[in-house]
Amino acid sequence: MREYHRIRDLREDKDMSQTQIAQMLGISQRSYSRYENAVSMIPTDILARIADIHNVSVDYLLERTDVTRRYPRGRAEQ
Repeated sequence: MREYHRIRDLREDKDMSQTQIAQMLGISQRSYSRYENAVSMIPTDILARIADIHNVSVDYLLERTDVTRRYPRGRAEQ
């Protein structure tokens, strides 16, 4: 597993502690730290919420793109 550098960098850019982000996510600081340091895999729902907090795409967090812009929300296919 690799570290999630962007998750840490975005948090630090906002001068937020791991405890503050963890509280926003409804998880413990220890759990958040384990995600940030790639000790544990980040569940997709938590990853999406982290992206929402920082107003970036999940692809940006996962370093699949350098574009920070989120994707527009669309209606689900019926």
